[in-house]
Amino acid sequence: MRRGAWAWTSGAWISGCALLALGACGAPSQPEGKADEVAGNNSVAPVADAPRNESVGQSPMPDATPVADSASAEPLSCAADIGVTAAAKRVAVCRNVSPATRPPCNAANSCAMIEDEIARSCALFDGKGEPMQGCDPAPKSMAAAVAVVQRYYSALNARDYGTAWAQWGEDGPPNQTLDKFQSGFAGTRSTRVTIGSKLEPGDGGAGSIYQTVPVTVDSQLADGTRQRFVGDYVVRRVNDVDGATPAQLRWHIGQAKLKAVPVS
Repeated sequence: MRRGAWAWTSGAWISGCALLALGACGAPSQPEGKADEVAGNNSVAPVADAPRNESVGQSPMPDATPVADSASAEPLSCAADIGVTAAAKRVAVCRNVSPATRPPCNAANSCAMIEDEIARSCALFDGKGEPMQGCDPAPKSMAAAVAVVQRYYSALNARDYGTAWAQWGEDGPPNQTLDKFQSGFAGTRSTRVTIGSKLEPGDGGAGSIYQTVPVTVDSQLADGTRQRFVGDYVVRRVNDVDGATPAQLRWHIGQAKLKAVPVS
């Protein structure tokens, strides 16, 4: 592991510059948070976006497109990422479901931003009449929880750090400003994530529902160093209680537990 970043694994903070989802390189360790907020700084950069209707458990994703070594590079547009025709189809779905007057349904934005608006809009209308075309998976399903992790890496791959940051909830990862979050990716070139096939139904407790999403992440740093991490994300949402806001009812990343393993 590389020196600098910090991660919460097995009940203790450990260092490692590219440890995913937990701490910018060179950042000091953070105090332990609540159970659903223990982890949460950065994940090393990213993997190409997976189709929204990908079945849970069908985890292999396309090879990541190498990204610039600097986190300050311009975001990758959806049209450039997946092609004009495919991007136009996603934009059409986004415009069909979004209630916003000026939604981010534009092929010049990242695919992750478009997908996030689709997910947000579908959650707003969940259970209100007939499902709108394009609202799949169902906003409260296991597949929707998995899609949050996929969308997180899609945003990182596109250098759309704002959308990636927001997958941790309205306030982003615990103790992380957007600028600090973004700065943690300057030394990462690319990452490939695979969602594990052994998904178990989520658990409930303390007014929330939790879904564990197992992952394997292969990353390459700017200096060519390759690393592999295994573990899981815990994605959560507030239970269907009176007074819960649409944002609280949406899945978001609550915790990450990842550890480095040898690259075969």
